[in-house]
Amino acid sequence: MNDPRSRQADALAESLQREAGGKLTVFLGAAPGVGKTYAMLTRAQEQRRRGVDVVAAVVETHGRSDTAALLGGLPAIALREVDYRGHRLQEMDLDAVLARHPALVLVDELAHRNAPGSRHERRWQDVMELLDAGIDVWTTINIQHLETLNDVVMRITGVRVGETVPDVVFDRLHDIVLVDLPPRELIERLRQGKVYVPEQAAQALQAFFSPANLTALRELAMQEAADRVDSSLREARAARGEGNLPLRRRVLVAIDGGGQSEYLVRVARRIAERRDAPWTVVTVRNRRHDEATGREIDAAFALARRLGGDAELLHGPGIADVLLDYASHNAVSTLVLGRTRERPLARLFNQTLTQQLIQRGAHYEITIISTPQARASARRTGLSLDPENWSRDAALALLATAAACLAAWLGERWIGLSDLAMVFIVAVVLVAARTRMSAAVLAATLCFLAYNFFFIAPRFTFAINARQGVITVFLFLAAALVAGRLASRLRMQVVALRAANRHANVRQALGRQLVGATDNAQVAHAGRVALEQALDSPAWVRIAQDTSTSGSAAPGATDLAAADWALRHGQPAGRFTDTLAGADWWFLPLLDGEGHGIGVAGLRLDRQYPRLAPEQRQLAEAMADDIAQAALRTRLVADLETAHLHNETERLRSALLSSVSHDLRSPLAAMIGSADSLSSYAEAMDASDRRALLDTIVVEGERLDRYIQNLLDMTRLGHDGLKLNRDWIGVDELIGSAARRLQRYQPDALLKLDIPHDLPPIWVHPALVEQAVFNVMENAAKFSPPGMAVEVRARLHEGELRIEVIDEGPGIPDAERARIFDMFYSVERGDRGRQGTGLGLTICQGMIGAHGGHVEALPGRDGRGTLVRMTLPLLQPHPESPRDDG
Repeated sequence: MNDPRSRQADALAESLQREAGGKLTVFLGAAPGVGKTYAMLTRAQEQRRRGVDVVAAVVETHGRSDTAALLGGLPAIALREVDYRGHRLQEMDLDAVLARHPALVLVDELAHRNAPGSRHERRWQDVMELLDAGIDVWTTINIQHLETLNDVVMRITGVRVGETVPDVVFDRLHDIVLVDLPPRELIERLRQGKVYVPEQAAQALQAFFSPANLTALRELAMQEAADRVDSSLREARAARGEGNLPLRRRVLVAIDGGGQSEYLVRVARRIAERRDAPWTVVTVRNRRHDEATGREIDAAFALARRLGGDAELLHGPGIADVLLDYASHNAVSTLVLGRTRERPLARLFNQTLTQQLIQRGAHYEITIISTPQARASARRTGLSLDPENWSRDAALALLATAAACLAAWLGERWIGLSDLAMVFIVAVVLVAARTRMSAAVLAATLCFLAYNFFFIAPRFTFAINARQGVITVFLFLAAALVAGRLASRLRMQVVALRAANRHANVRQALGRQLVGATDNAQVAHAGRVALEQALDSPAWVRIAQDTSTSGSAAPGATDLAAADWALRHGQPAGRFTDTLAGADWWFLPLLDGEGHGIGVAGLRLDRQYPRLAPEQRQLAEAMADDIAQAALRTRLVADLETAHLHNETERLRSALLSSVSHDLRSPLAAMIGSADSLSSYAEAMDASDRRALLDTIVVEGERLDRYIQNLLDMTRLGHDGLKLNRDWIGVDELIGSAARRLQRYQPDALLKLDIPHDLPPIWVHPALVEQAVFNVMENAAKFSPPGMAVEVRARLHEGELRIEVIDEGPGIPDAERARIFDMFYSVERGDRGRQGTGLGLTICQGMIGAHGGHVEALPGRDGRGTLVRMTLPLLQPHPESPRDDG
């Protein structure tokens, strides 16, 4: 969305995100000696006097006494000593700074490379960790150390700076301080020995510190500071809803590994930064790359990720088609590509990559970048051939031509084949299907010459007598070239589809394994197995507290430290990265939708692979995303289940409290009232009144006992604690015992028993079945009209015993009949009414179900009342044990 409110919300969100961690202030200079460290220490002393907790973590004074004097009074953290090749190196103690956790820390020389064995390769990575920990950082840097200006500085000074800082670090800027000094004053300081010792100063004056170089670097520093201030101003205005920001259209840079890939990445980063746009680096894989090209593309991808961009590997036979298709689906507005080596024939027919993009990409801004070094490299590449590949292609073309000549000779001599041109065309197609287009062109040329020399009259000469023969051989050449071109393109399409199909199959298999995972342990196991199968390397996956480890290898202490770092910071760590690169494992964080780590996946690739192929990286990252989504799904399901259980528990608790508060209070109130009357007025009462009060206490006590027994039985059912002690009992004895209990509690209840005398005894738990029958009979008697009997009958039906209780009450609505066996459920009218705890039929169902039977509620006779049917299987005891305790 591009409306002003959305832009304002985005600006506020970015501002809040920047304020969430520590604040970064950079003291920027055009060259060494302008006074960056001096300015930083001067302001730090002011902060100390204001009461700010400021600490010096690492400050390089370079032997300057005036700079060292400013350290007086500033608390400092001792440097950490590192042994490297017999030398004692001093580095910032990152863990000590994190443990001290000051409000502000001073870290000099942001572009410094840490000693081998440190947690991070570069000091700027230490600074990023301090910012993430909520610590404000002040640091210094010269303009030549900025990554995207590396090539510009090279052209200005002739010096390639090795220690650089990615521009993404500057995206965390809270403030930038430009420390400026005119070139003449800086040169004078250099001559006075205030920057370098005299020997180094003389050498620097002749090279880096020339007036022209310093002026150009000074302009770069001012421009960088102005750009940052302008960017901050735009964000501030957007947060206030003022002004308009440009649309965040993506910048796409295409590289081919032809010698200028990293330069193109840096240029694209600068273009995207000026336009406040996201950017992506891509390469199109339409043929097999050699080792040098692969290394260059990997380095460019790694540089793009360090600078804050994305990197993707694309597949397809036509580079222009693939780039335009990607651009149309990813909101790309600007295409950046290097100047390619254009074939004259392709340029003649407007088929070069640049021409195709300009003709077909009318809606895109196309920027073509080149340098003198890149053009010279392109010319050398155009004039040179890869000896190994060329030898293989030439041998294959010669072999195909010889085979075609032999096949044509055999066909003409023994079969009488006259159309020999097709034999040679097949040979060209076979070569094109197996190798590159250049080999197909060579094969077409050789087949053309062989066909002319051996099979066109006059034979064994390149002369052609008939005009028709000339047309025939040249048409053959054209057909061979076209067929070779089509076969080569088809082969590239097959290769691209095969790679895409492999990725799709791997992710589909991973999805099938993850779909059945119900918890983090199963997700981790399925993810690890899929990673091992896809990448043919030991894998390790940890999600929360659940870990799945490969049986062939396990991470060591350094590897686990890299895994923890990747989990905490949400970034890859270990091998193939700049963080703990000495680890044997490569770790990818498993992120939720907000960029927080929920787990980590690790791979231990063989040491014979010095670099990670783009296809492997892309596949591993995609699989890590799938594993993270599965972990989020299981967590969501667990949260929903917990919430459902909590709601159900609350519902049951409320129902229980409501039922207990009424149904237990009534008998207690009657018992207390009767006992109080006896206690106060026993002497004034006659014997019959006292007897009536005592009977009330007994009856209400038995009623209370039944309620409590129902609750206890329900608890036992709910916790699978109901044990069956089976024994033989007659059906008439079982039902008669329940009827006598009901008559004792409800003397006015009328019962009609219909029990045949020939019913066999049943092997059940007598007390439980009797309680179930009693609950149903009591429920029916409670709501039967006065003077109407409750009928109880027993019958054998298909090897089962049916006990049916029929009443003449108002019945149960059809819509609620299936719910009367739920705990605490009471219908508005009918047999359950609003009396009782609502547990009687639930307990009945549980007790009968424990015997392998079931209970159902049906309409009564003629649609009146309710029929509750209890069905019990007629089981027999085991021959070795007449009783069953389970």
